[in-house]
Amino acid sequence: MVRHSTSADHRARLIVLQRERALRLTTIQRLIRDPLCRSLPVVLLTGWLLVGCSTPQQGGVQVVDRNGRPAATSGYHTVRRGDTLSSIARRYGWDWRALARANRIPPPYVIHPGQRIRFDSGAHRAVASAQPPRTVTAPAPAAVPTRTPPVVATPVPQPPAITTTPVKPAPAPSITPVARSASGWAWPANGQIIGRFSSNGSLNKGIDIAGELGQPVLAASDGTVVYAGSGLRGYGELVIIKHNDTYVSAYGHNRRLLVREGQKVKAGQSIAEMGSTGTDRVKLHFEIRRQGKPVDPMQYLPRR
Repeated sequence: MVRHSTSADHRARLIVLQRERALRLTTIQRLIRDPLCRSLPVVLLTGWLLVGCSTPQQGGVQVVDRNGRPAATSGYHTVRRGDTLSSIARRYGWDWRALARANRIPPPYVIHPGQRIRFDSGAHRAVASAQPPRTVTAPAPAAVPTRTPPVVATPVPQPPAITTTPVKPAPAPSITPVARSASGWAWPANGQIIGRFSSNGSLNKGIDIAGELGQPVLAASDGTVVYAGSGLRGYGELVIIKHNDTYVSAYGHNRRLLVREGQKVKAGQSIAEMGSTGTDRVKLHFEIRRQGKPVDPMQYLPRR
């Protein structure tokens, strides 16, 4: 009885195993015939390709931040209406004189809309060498207060209160009423004409007006000061005013300059005091330039 029961249990287990194998085989066949299962390798391959495409490549383009650089050393700037050589130089960290030399712009440094102002490393070195080194002084350390015991002092007579004079605002620029020509120009100074314009390159490029030392020199028309200094040989203390994209005027041999670069002026406004810097007598050298070329000022000034 025991052997018969054991044999029956063995046969029952075999039947169960056969049924499980058949069920597994049927399930595998269904999965093979299922279109979704057959597309699974394609999905895996597509996922692998997407992972491969998203892998970052070595040696990518580097973006350089130029905000901290003191001056542009390459490229160019296209001049727009209202630009001056000084404003472009300040914008790109240049000295305007070095920028003029680098672009071969002759005095009085007139530029025109559409003109390209170029920058290069050689001229930038000239700017760096022209600038004096700056000395930075560290601030003195703040004194640490120390506690001292209170001291009882005898009253001291107080001095009379000191009255302060209020600070007066800067005076408004002196503007002299002037007569203008039909083209809008006025005489820059009163005095006898002692030198006339000559079209030859080496001779007088304007007119010379005699006067007295310290006599006011006036702006001949409205405009903006683009140069004020003594860096041009043969002109002494010089002021150059840009009136528009076509005309500039120059005022040389002054004793003292009363305006600064970037300042806007009106016709008849005092811009300097007549002197003899860069010449042998007191006089004003006055030029008008059209598109950078000197023209006869007498053709633009009103008749006396």
